[in-house]
Amino acid sequence: MRVATLLIVLAGLAGAPATAPAAPAAPAAAGDTANVASPAAGSAPARDYVAEVRANFTPENRAYSRRRWIYAFVDSFYGLAVCLLVLSTGASARIRDLAHRLSGRRYVRALAYVALYSLLGFALGFPLSYAEDFSLEHRYQLSNQSFGGWFGDQAKALLIQVIFLGVIPITMLAYRQIEKSPRRWWLWFSCLSLPFITAAVLIQPLVIEPAFNKFSPLKDQHLRASILAEAARAGIPARRVDQVDRSTQTNKYNAYVSGFGPSQHVVIWDTTLKGMDEREILFVTGHEIGHYVLHHIWKGIGFISALSFLLFWLTWRVAAPLARRYGPRWGFTELHDLASMPLLIGALTVVVLALTPIFNWHSREIEHQADVFAVEITRDNDAGARSFIKLGTQNRSNPEPPGWAKWVLYDHPPLIERVQFAISYRPWEHGQPNRFFRDRTRP
Repeated sequence: MRVATLLIVLAGLAGAPATAPAAPAAPAAAGDTANVASPAAGSAPARDYVAEVRANFTPENRAYSRRRWIYAFVDSFYGLAVCLLVLSTGASARIRDLAHRLSGRRYVRALAYVALYSLLGFALGFPLSYAEDFSLEHRYQLSNQSFGGWFGDQAKALLIQVIFLGVIPITMLAYRQIEKSPRRWWLWFSCLSLPFITAAVLIQPLVIEPAFNKFSPLKDQHLRASILAEAARAGIPARRVDQVDRSTQTNKYNAYVSGFGPSQHVVIWDTTLKGMDEREILFVTGHEIGHYVLHHIWKGIGFISALSFLLFWLTWRVAAPLARRYGPRWGFTELHDLASMPLLIGALTVVVLALTPIFNWHSREIEHQADVFAVEITRDNDAGARSFIKLGTQNRSNPEPPGWAKWVLYDHPPLIERVQFAISYRPWEHGQPNRFFRDRTRP
């Protein structure tokens, strides 16, 4: 049961569009050379990349992708089952009673409940987390992390959850607002989502990411100079380009941009640095530069903040009648009772599931815009196609999912769509203007 993920889902969703994907792994994008698909710059790609994509989707990759899809559904329904179990057995009410016995202060009670409930959720969710995040990744040679290292990361995530929801008095303040405005708390939550999400996106690169990995300035000085030159063409002043030791946890490839202002940085996984050549990496970083230039982090924050009115209203509409009907059996009569937390999490889970196609549609749109930017700034269609294929193949993603899977599971365009776009989009050959990229180094 991923309590923190659900309670701070708005922050996660706002940041997600600007980062690379997780399960249905999709690529990134852009560099600074001419199209050299064949020896003549600007010529059409010499390789049949679409055929390569399909050939690389081996039975092993297909099996991994299928299991990832299954886990994507199991995660949510397993979480709902855990919420129902904790409610129906009275465990939530007993945790609340213990928290009340510990102190009469609202803050201490909320902190104690969050800590105890998080520990219970961690224990109940451990079998699924082990199967999905450890066993599956090792079975398909996508991770060489030891069990101790993996468990340590899980423990860190648990600690961060307790700090974020309990030590920082988010839970206490949330329940106080529910008590003060039992029919309007969802409106207050929605209004506060913008500063809340903004703060979460700001601190992620400063606090959350370094807790799990070591970040350092990009060591390859030639590559760093090329990336900064690429950024200068896009009108971006010198920014942090970091590499991260993700090889300690996974063999997958990825890159992303996170944060804003002083915390913003482009991050390249060390696995990507080892597995891709310079042109491909420049294409990948160009995609991330596109996110920055096109203000995708801010647009994501605004989009999710606006959608939060619907999200929290629906959560209230689901949870309130259930609390009236079943609350006495579960040990509480009002939503402002701490024992109602599993009910609120369960209701939020249902609503997020229902709205997932909307979130994914928005994410796919801005990812495609970054792909467009990448091709325009690099004019390297060949490197774009190669980088997409390497990312998709290494991450074992399904390149041609059925329509329902694309809408429900994919926050990036499917691999084959990205490859087809990368090899076909070349407006400069037809005298057409770029859609997004403007060279800021030219008068």
